[in-house]
Amino acid sequence: MSSTALPLHVETKGEGPPLLLLHGFGASRFTWRRWVPELAGRHTLYLVDLKGCGAAPKPRDGAYGPHDQAELLHRLVVEEDLRELAVLGHSLGGGLALLLALRLEDAGEGWRLRRLVLLEATAYAQGLPRYIGMAHRVPLVLGRLAARFVPARWLVRRILRQIVHDPAQVTEEQVRGYAAPFAEPACRHAVVEAARQLIPPDLDRLVTRYPELRTPTLLVWGRQDPVVPPWVGERLAGDLPRARLVVLDRCGHLPMEERPEAALEEVVRFLEEGG
Repeated sequence: MSSTALPLHVETKGEGPPLLLLHGFGASRFTWRRWVPELAGRHTLYLVDLKGCGAAPKPRDGAYGPHDQAELLHRLVVEEDLRELAVLGHSLGGGLALLLALRLEDAGEGWRLRRLVLLEATAYAQGLPRYIGMAHRVPLVLGRLAARFVPARWLVRRILRQIVHDPAQVTEEQVRGYAAPFAEPACRHAVVEAARQLIPPDLDRLVTRYPELRTPTLLVWGRQDPVVPPWVGERLAGDLPRARLVVLDRCGHLPMEERPEAALEEVVRFLEEGG
């Protein structure tokens, strides 16, 4: 376990060049469990539970926006002196990876990322899924009450079935794993706060900076992703100068669950390129 005073939970595994793994909205490092054995044989993994998620602290300070999380990740990278770092991010974690990459770009040559892998990353203005959009439309107190009293497994099962290509493939193991942190009321509170702050207020400015990122980047998308549609990956492939897009058939928003072997093969091959 990595020792940090930051409001993050960081688990380290494996040996080799550092690889920082960032999960998506409302998830935890559980999302990477099927990939850890292979990746830990090649890298020192830094498996992060973002502030408010999983085993991370969940303070009621209201600071759950993307820039708040990116600042914590930047501080973690500096604290651990993670040079020649590769970052793997899914969904919101991919959006945070982009913010982190921009911060490290500003920090100078010695901090620039070695590789960047974005799985269905949030990157542009787009429609929000219903389960997130509700937090923007209802009063905060109602959102908190709903998060507190709706059964976690029922809600997680419903969400998982909405975001994958084949709902019949959702397993009880997945439901239990993704729902487990929500047994803690503070986690539910944090997720509502994060949902209300999901879109960076300066998103338009950030988008204009994407062409500055010279880091080799792999983009992996599910062709049937209903949450972050494939057009986002196509646009990113045009905006990031050294990006390559891979689209997986029969895959929704969770490639690490729906097409774990195919997606992991692409990730491993890319991370091994160029040393």
